[in-house]
Amino acid sequence: MDKVNELKEKGNQALNAEKFDEAVAAYTEAITLDGQNHVLFSNRSAAYAKAGKFQEALEDAETTIKLNPSWPKGYSRKGAAAAGLQDFMKAFEAYNEGLKYDPQNEILLRGRQDITASVLNYMQSQGDFPMDIDPQPRSRRAPSPPPSKPAQPSKPAEKRVEDMTEEERKKHFAKQEKELGNAAYKKKDFETALNHYNAAISHDPNDITFYNNIAAVHFERKEYDECIKQCEKGIEVGRENRSDFKLIAKSFARIGNTYRKMENYKQAKVYYEKAMSEHRTPEIKTSLSEVEAKIKEEERMAYINPEKAEEEKEKGNEFFKKGDYSTAVKHYSEAIKRNPDDPKLYSNRAACYTKLAAFDLGLKDCETCIKLDEKFIKGYIRKGKILQGMQQTSKAQSAYQKALEIDANNAEAIEGYRQCSMNFQRNPQEVLKNAMSDPEIQQILKDPAMRMILEQMQNDPNAVKEHLQNPAIADKIMKLLESGIIQIH
Repeated sequence: MDKVNELKEKGNQALNAEKFDEAVAAYTEAITLDGQNHVLFSNRSAAYAKAGKFQEALEDAETTIKLNPSWPKGYSRKGAAAAGLQDFMKAFEAYNEGLKYDPQNEILLRGRQDITASVLNYMQSQGDFPMDIDPQPRSRRAPSPPPSKPAQPSKPAEKRVEDMTEEERKKHFAKQEKELGNAAYKKKDFETALNHYNAAISHDPNDITFYNNIAAVHFERKEYDECIKQCEKGIEVGRENRSDFKLIAKSFARIGNTYRKMENYKQAKVYYEKAMSEHRTPEIKTSLSEVEAKIKEEERMAYINPEKAEEEKEKGNEFFKKGDYSTAVKHYSEAIKRNPDDPKLYSNRAACYTKLAAFDLGLKDCETCIKLDEKFIKGYIRKGKILQGMQQTSKAQSAYQKALEIDANNAEAIEGYRQCSMNFQRNPQEVLKNAMSDPEIQQILKDPAMRMILEQMQNDPNAVKEHLQNPAIADKIMKLLESGIIQIH
């Protein structure tokens, strides 16, 4: 249950930060661990609703109610999701059902009130519901309050359309068209959405939001040139009408997203930077960082040229022969940029680093060399020599052993292995001292379980066979053997 609570808290934090996808993911993972927890379904319903995924929100709300029918919040979740889907009757019924369990619940009361207002406003705007008709029969109407305490509306009554100025009427009808467009967009009915958004512009051509909405439709339809065109028109309208910087940033960011989809990362970078100059958000900053990484990778790939790499390698070889190791490193480094998948180049540069006593850099190049080609014997031999120079005899011997597994007759590997063995025999105290300075060996020896196993092996040599059956223990014992901590006589 601790894991479930941890995931739930993670989801709550993401939800509060408006990271709705992260919240959904956390709640979903928690639900897989505790599928009967109604609170998890309720929270995920809220995350879906805030992300505009009202159908998923409705399904989770219904599951919440099924798991705990007497919990009022389940009904408020259902009401909110149904309202998002514009199923006002279902929303109204959900709020009413919840009020049976908690008649004074403010969320349910407010939800029912808002739904009622939405339905009435819609009917009035359509001319289907005369303003002077009381929607509630007198027999069902609540008694009027005393004259001394007139009822206070929860919010100011909306103006009737006929009472609006010409400008207000235009904005009113534009908003209605936008909302119809949004509903169609959520259903992926893009043609209908476009019709409504264009109708909104016909009523109010000075609102940047409508152009952004049209651009979003074209983006979803992969009509990228038209998407960019609408964003640019929106930016122009926004500048002329002093729109909120956030809305202008949104237009720039969408152009950036469009160029990114077209894999034109340099142009995407330009527009993400413009968006950031209007309004900085973590999402745009992340997108900018991602396209910058793409640009860097494109430039790296464009720089690759094996022929140029070979020329630089030959120059490096010449300077190496002259003993000018620093200059040789520069040419090998340039060769690596031109052909980063050639293990020989890393091997050659490792040889230079060895001569310059830059053992850490040399060792890193050897590791890269071996990673690129596990059968490249020179990588192991170079590694062995560097480790000898670092007084890490046991690790050096292991590197030579790897080389001998590739070619048992390689003279350099045989000689390196022999030198390491002689060093073990000549100075066991030095071997022990070097081994004890190895952090990995220190960690093994600090492990209480391993200390007990080592004591058993001292008292009963046959005990090692049993412990070697465990791969993790076998690996640690082999490390101790290689380091010289354990010796077999």
